[in-house]
Amino acid sequence: MSAPDVLRLGPARLTAGLDQYARLDLPRHRTAHGPLPRFGRGALLDLVERLDLRGRGGAGFPFARKARAALATGERTRQPLVVVVNATEGEPASAKDRMLLTRAPHLILDGACLAAEAFGAEEIVIGVAAGGPGETSIPRAIAEREREQNGSAYRLPCPTRTVCLPERFVSGESGALIRGISGLPAVPPARRARATDGGPAGVRGRPTLLSNAETYAQLAVAARLGPDAYAVVGTPAEPGTLLLTLTRPGLPPLVVEVPAGAPLGQVLDACGIAPGQGLLVGGYHGAWLRPQDAAHAPVSRAGLAAVGGTLGAGAVASLPADTCPLGEVARITAWLAAESAGQCGPCRLGLPDTADALAQLATAGGGPSALDQARRTITAVRGRGACAHPDGTARFVLSALEVFAEDLAVHESGRGCGRPVRGVLPLPGDAASALPAAAEPEPTLEVDWTRCDGHGLCAALAPELITLGPHGYPVLGTTPIAPWLTHRARRAVSQCPALALRLRP
Repeated sequence: MSAPDVLRLGPARLTAGLDQYARLDLPRHRTAHGPLPRFGRGALLDLVERLDLRGRGGAGFPFARKARAALATGERTRQPLVVVVNATEGEPASAKDRMLLTRAPHLILDGACLAAEAFGAEEIVIGVAAGGPGETSIPRAIAEREREQNGSAYRLPCPTRTVCLPERFVSGESGALIRGISGLPAVPPARRARATDGGPAGVRGRPTLLSNAETYAQLAVAARLGPDAYAVVGTPAEPGTLLLTLTRPGLPPLVVEVPAGAPLGQVLDACGIAPGQGLLVGGYHGAWLRPQDAAHAPVSRAGLAAVGGTLGAGAVASLPADTCPLGEVARITAWLAAESAGQCGPCRLGLPDTADALAQLATAGGGPSALDQARRTITAVRGRGACAHPDGTARFVLSALEVFAEDLAVHESGRGCGRPVRGVLPLPGDAASALPAAAEPEPTLEVDWTRCDGHGLCAALAPELITLGPHGYPVLGTTPIAPWLTHRARRAVSQCPALALRLRP
C-alpha cells in the first residue's frame, strides 16, 4: 500500500523531513525534529492546557481534561494508567493517520512516550488496522527504540505493543478500540462509558488515556517548540497546524499540513481542487457545505462550525459536476448502514431504512414518500444510539438533503438528474482509496417471484431486512447486508418454505 502524497502550506511541523525521505527512521527523525525534551506531570499538563490541545480524531475533546480525569481515577484506585494511541482510522475519506504511521511513526511514539513518562503509565498500546501500514511500521519503530541506550530520551519508558483491529468504520470508536485491545469483539459497548474511569471501560480495568495518532504527534511537536513558538501560526483559540486529507477523484488522497484558520478556498486552490457541487468536510460523520459557504470558511473547528460544517478528522471531499450527488450520498449511506455494530435500534433499523429510501430516490423511483421516509428515519436516530455512529450519519445525510436540494427536487419528481454515480467518494477497495479492499463483499437478498407464496416467515426471521407489503408479500431493502445480519439472512433463505429467497453477491 503506497503512502498518501503530502503537501504543506506554511511551516513544516508534522511533515518535517518528508520532503527528503519516504520514511523517517529514528536517526532521520532525530535530524528532522531535534532532541525530545522530558516533562514532569505538572509541566506537561500546563503545556497542553495553555495550548488547549484537542483530539484530532473527530470529537475534538480537550486532551488535558482526559489526562486529569485518568490521573484522578488512578489516584483514587491506586492504579497506574495506560496510554492508548488510536491509529485505526477506519474513515475511508481520511489518510492523515496512515501517512503518519507510514512515514513518521516516531512522531506518534514521541507523544505517547511523553505522556507515559510524565503520567507514570504502565503500558503504551497502539491500535492499528489489520492489513494497514501501522501493522509493520509501528513494530519496526518500537524495535528501533528498544535498541536505544539507557538514559536516552528516545528509549521507551514502559512496555509498548501494537494491537491490530479489523478494518471497519466502527473499530475506531474509543469503546470499540478498548474492547479490541482487551480481546473482545471490536464494536462499541452497549452502554457509553469513559475510558479514563477505568473498570470495564479501560484496558485491564486501568484508567486509560486514549487519543488519536495525530494528537500524540501534535503533542510531540508542542513539547519541542513550547507554547509560544507553537502558537506563532494558527488562531489564538486554535494554535498550530493541522492535517487535512483531500480526496482527488481518480488520484490517491492528498494529505496537507496547513495552519489552523487558513481559508478553505485557498487550500483547495493550492491543491488544484474545485469546490464542485458541494464540499464534504469532516468525513462521513461530517457535513456538506455549499461551494459559496466553503470558499471563505477558515479551516478550524470554530470557522467550519460557523457555516454549518465540522472539522472532524480533517477529511475534505468535493463532488464534481459530472456525478449524481444524491447517488453519491445514497452510496455512502448504504455503506455506513452496513458498517454499524447493529447493537441498538437506530443502527439496526433506522440507518438501513434511510439508506433504502435514499437509494429509491437516487434511481428516481421513490418520489415524495421516499424523501419523507428518509427525513423521518434519519431524524429519529439522532441522540438515541449506543455510540456516535447514528448521530454522525444523520449529520452527513441531513446536510446533504439541504445542500443538494435542487438535485433532490429533480429526483423527487421521478425524472432523475441523468448523471451517473461515478463513485468519487472513496470506499474500501476503490482503486484510489488508501484503504485495503474488504475481504468479501456484502451480499443482498432477492426473491424469485415465480416461487414466492407469501408465507411471511422470512419477515419473522429477519425483520431488519424484510418487511411485508399490504398483500403479505416480502419487501426487501436495496442496501447490502451488514455483517452482523448475515446469519439472519442465511437463516431466512434456508427456511423459506417455497425456496424463493436467495442471497446474491
